[in-house]
Amino acid sequence: TLHRGADDAVSAYARACAVLVDVRDLAAMGSGAALVGYGTAGGHVQTRRRRPGATAPAAAPAARPAAPARPSSVPAAAALPVIAKPPIRKLAKDLDVDLLEVQATGLAGEVTRDDVIRHASQASVFRNIQTPAWGDDREERIPVRGVRKAIAAAMSTSAFTAPHVSVFVDVDATRTMEFVKRLKNSPDFAGVKVSPLLIMAKAIIWAVRRNPTVNSAWTDTEIVVRHYVNLGIAAATPRGLLVPNVKDAQSMSLLELAQALEKLTLDARDGKTTAADMQNGTITITNIGVFGMDTGTPILNPGEVAIIALGTIKQKPWVVDGEVRPRFVTTVGGSFDHRVVDGDVVSRFVADVASVLEEPALLLD
Repeated sequence: TLHRGADDAVSAYARACAVLVDVRDLAAMGSGAALVGYGTAGGHVQTRRRRPGATAPAAAPAARPAAPARPSSVPAAAALPVIAKPPIRKLAKDLDVDLLEVQATGLAGEVTRDDVIRHASQASVFRNIQTPAWGDDREERIPVRGVRKAIAAAMSTSAFTAPHVSVFVDVDATRTMEFVKRLKNSPDFAGVKVSPLLIMAKAIIWAVRRNPTVNSAWTDTEIVVRHYVNLGIAAATPRGLLVPNVKDAQSMSLLELAQALEKLTLDARDGKTTAADMQNGTITITNIGVFGMDTGTPILNPGEVAIIALGTIKQKPWVVDGEVRPRFVTTVGGSFDHRVVDGDVVSRFVADVASVLEEPALLLD
């Protein structure tokens, strides 16, 4: 049990016991990191006794009689205040998202825009699964054509042609999350979507420069090492899985890459992706973290040697300098064509990607 007075400041990062308590629980007690106006209002705290003779504050107006308590099946934890800025609350309302159900990843348990969008996407998946009633027919036959036929052919070719090898590593991405927050507050990035995917994209480009063979193509008679990066982003769209790519991503600044990723994502969502957008990719990212997945073993995009999976980023206990602390942790995984790259190259490449997520300052190299 954590006891405190009204004037005490308890930070979610100040004590080792924070590992045993959800950061939103700490915020509900009055965390000093809570944001004024949308932090811990509504919580009850015990005030300190005053010394004899001390001036008491003016009495507050009498409160209205409390309404009779009604039995509720909602757990007590669900009544905890949520730390979220007004624009985030509006976004949640627009998307029909209950903030009490959202897993917060912001500092001190604050719900971020990405948290709301991630929860909305997960909820929509589950709604699509649970809502439809059983059909009258015993079976339904869906013609295999268009995008689905192309996906099936490409995945079958890749799975049964390229011998896949997969590796995974857990990463402390706390500094990446802090860097993303600074970029969002930067005037240079005003109006541009910034997310951990941007840092992941830059990390892959940086790691490709150090391990160029992962950016190759197998042609039976030779291995073609490409000294440019057309960075593919696997996108789930109403048409099916598409992998448009950012052309010559290695030549882009961080701001230019952020703008390119945003355009690519919006075009895919709006059905504006063209065939040219999906041609000549060299390496791919699949951001399965937006669906709450920790990791996976993705299938290579045909003509490529590597595909990297970014898992969900969430707070976990993590040992830092011999102490257990809450940190933002993710899992980076990937699949590689073993005809082209061996285990040592694969391991070095993934380790380089992880290094940037742990310390984005490496991008200054």
